[in-house]
Amino acid sequence: MSFIERDGVKVFYEAHGEGRAVLLSHGYSATAEMWRRQVKYLSPEYRVIVWDMRGHGQSDSPDDPGAYSEEETVGDMAAILDACGADKAVIGGLSLGGYMSLAFQLAHPERTAALMLFDTGPGYRKDEARAQWNDMALKRAETLEARGLDALGRGAEVRISTHRSAQGLAHAARGMLAQRDARVIDSLPSIGMPTLVLVGENDTGFLAGSDYMANKIPGATKVVIAGAGHAANIDKPAEFTAAVREFLDPLDG
Repeated sequence: MSFIERDGVKVFYEAHGEGRAVLLSHGYSATAEMWRRQVKYLSPEYRVIVWDMRGHGQSDSPDDPGAYSEEETVGDMAAILDACGADKAVIGGLSLGGYMSLAFQLAHPERTAALMLFDTGPGYRKDEARAQWNDMALKRAETLEARGLDALGRGAEVRISTHRSAQGLAHAARGMLAQRDARVIDSLPSIGMPTLVLVGENDTGFLAGSDYMANKIPGATKVVIAGAGHAANIDKPAEFTAAVREFLDPLDG
């Protein structure tokens, strides 16, 4: 069990295997555990790094709401790569983890060998759409504060995750799930590294966002996993991992 520590906040991570580093970030209210099958099947050839975001799983849930933000999350990702001795990595994630992967690329393009964006979106350019998303995030925070961990949904990635703090998840919803501006979505045309955009066929909330990213990111590869929902890696692990391998393996060639 490994942790980094930044400003007194301990963040959990695990690294498996050797080879090109691949950092995988989970979705909101999930944990590193959602990647267990990908760790098993990718780690023989790759150094697969998984972690728990602040407020999630085995990572700390600081009392200060200001300790939860896009900037702190990107900083945690960079610090984990430092701890693993990886100057550069393939950066990938699902849902919130995918958005944070885009944010990491924007902050650290020199450390991003490639991007993998799973069942995610790039944020919003229009204030009205962003406000609707943020209203959802704030309501999730309020429900967690009122009902505790019983308020967590029943999504596939949530069911295999264990959390310790409903308040930490509420802070994460307000500070990490909610969005402030259009920097990330505006950055898509300038992305210069190989990018995989993957989405489950039945993940209706993210189909349009996946199309948008695939069209805006130069040379992006798009894959739709038949019969999969929002947690495509759990719903269809063999098909998901095959698509990831088809993307990753040529990078070493």
